[in-house]
Amino acid sequence: MSNRLILASGNLGKLREFDQLLRPLGYDVHPQSAFEVPEIEETGLTFVENALLKARQASRVGGLPALADDSGLEVDALDGAPGIYSARYAGEPKSDERNNARLLEALAEVPEGRRRGRYWCVLVFLRHAEDPVPRIVQCSWEGEILAHPRGEDGFGYDPLFWLPDRGMSVAELPAAEKNRLSHRGRALQALAEHLPRPSGED
Repeated sequence: MSNRLILASGNLGKLREFDQLLRPLGYDVHPQSAFEVPEIEETGLTFVENALLKARQASRVGGLPALADDSGLEVDALDGAPGIYSARYAGEPKSDERNNARLLEALAEVPEGRRRGRYWCVLVFLRHAEDPVPRIVQCSWEGEILAHPRGEDGFGYDPLFWLPDRGMSVAELPAAEKNRLSHRGRALQALAEHLPRPSGED
């Protein structure tokens, strides 16, 4: 199997994270834009459905194994919102800054101690577009939502996602530690146990 792998995402932050995690396994990760894979409409009602949609399209258009994730933030006080709509919580065009502002607005009346939430990540790996046995894993990362952003690193809701056991936001974590602790990092570590090892051939 080729060592080239399509990441079914245009998110540069995710590309960096996946490249750091997959390169040691022998994979050469490329964004779907390198294969002119268009963004697909995420019509699924769950993270799993949306990840499958993205992976199948990327593999079909690019002709290579594909990895897709669908991830988002679930906040208890908001009945699970923003959930599968996390990336477009504030509407189009997508904007981390606007999404964070909307989340803060939605939680404005919710006191500290009742702002529990979690990141979810679902990963889907397909050997080819018609793979009948996709590898699927999911992991969560528990935390709380801050009233004000903290930190300069990460992306998405990271500046608002507080880790009580670390005493910092995700945006203040060193990249290596985030990769080890995060919902995405742990999901990928779990997936890696079931990934076929690439041959190194194109």
